[in-house]
Amino acid sequence: MKKILYIVLDGLGDLPIKELNNKTPLEAALTPNMDRLAQKGRTGIVYPVAKGIAPESDIAVISLLGYDAHKYYTGRGPLEAFAESLSIHDGNLALRVNFATSLEDGKAIKDRRVGRNLTTEEATALAKEINSKVTLSNATFEFKNTIGHRGVLVIRGMHTKLSAWITNTDPAYAREGVFGIAKEKFENIVAESVPMSGYEDSLEAKEASNLLNEFTQKSHKVLNESLVNKKRISENKLPANLILSRDAGDSLPKFPSMHSIYNIKLGSFVQMPVERGIALLTGMEVIDVPSSSGHLDVDYPVWAKVALDSLKKYDGIYVHIKGPDEPAHDGNFQEKKKIIELIDKFFFGNLLPKLDMQDTVMAVTADHSTVCNIKAHSGDPVPLIISGAGIAPDGSLSFSEKAAKLGSLGEIKGQDIMPLLIKSAKE
Repeated sequence: MKKILYIVLDGLGDLPIKELNNKTPLEAALTPNMDRLAQKGRTGIVYPVAKGIAPESDIAVISLLGYDAHKYYTGRGPLEAFAESLSIHDGNLALRVNFATSLEDGKAIKDRRVGRNLTTEEATALAKEINSKVTLSNATFEFKNTIGHRGVLVIRGMHTKLSAWITNTDPAYAREGVFGIAKEKFENIVAESVPMSGYEDSLEAKEASNLLNEFTQKSHKVLNESLVNKKRISENKLPANLILSRDAGDSLPKFPSMHSIYNIKLGSFVQMPVERGIALLTGMEVIDVPSSSGHLDVDYPVWAKVALDSLKKYDGIYVHIKGPDEPAHDGNFQEKKKIIELIDKFFFGNLLPKLDMQDTVMAVTADHSTVCNIKAHSGDPVPLIISGAGIAPDGSLSFSEKAAKLGSLGEIKGQDIMPLLIKSAKE
């Protein structure tokens, strides 16, 4: 069986931008290595979950790994909390959260990500204050910061189980059933959590939403008084004085393992807690990667070496690179273009010359489009390359959204990629 190398570039897809001569950041970027992969393989476009869905990374990754997200997904909160080793039992409420900046009233939001400059040291100190100074009625909780402005929250009812069928306090995300959906437009005001439609009479949902609102209000008061935030203000930085919560879940998903489905041993090299949680829960082994230096020209060659070394130990590896997503959320198309170029030059440029393509089946795609013009995920499809041993070239000239529409793979769903790779690897 050939080795499988499955690479997902977070938020890679986009729409044409006037300032880039009506090209997307990927189309405008200089990407000779990914272009050569496309020329040697087959291309197509992917709807990561399904047409019309602007997915968050969690349901997209679940789908890209071959699972039916509608069947297994229980919310982003449990995935990230599990990745951070927080205990979650059925009836506990787990949520993904952001530190944010609010005005004095605690309602109007000035910045949903605290200017993206909250340090791990600051976030850890703030989390410690929240855990020690906030008390909830009829519940206990654990709050943990993860990376930058991100964190997780688990609330455990003292006298009743809690239901996750509640709305978010983060106004940028809605819920369609159990799925979290990024909004293209929203009012920048903290939302009150309420039971979702159809669950208005659920005592467990009422209790969960009440507790989340109580946590939001009480944590805001603690954060507003924090010396960490007063110091940030003195340094002309935004205070992290608000917690925005979304994507509640009240149980862990029960995935059949990747090994039981495909009879292969897979490793997973990921950067963010949600992907780590998915990897662990699907039975993939998480590959340790050196912490980011903050310099992509240093990090990407290291990651390429980790990928090459790891392929020797596994039947395949899944690599998830966050890079393009963050600048797109800020509407910074030039930075997104630059990061795509850095990935091509320093990751693929160090990976491909040392990779035995005669013994490898390789896929490169994205988990979703993050559109710079709307600063949010969209339902637009993403490009896909499948290249390597036994893959006959289809005449694709480059790797981009536009070029991929002409490829022989046509339009496929994210759930179809993994079976396609397994089949190609076994041929």
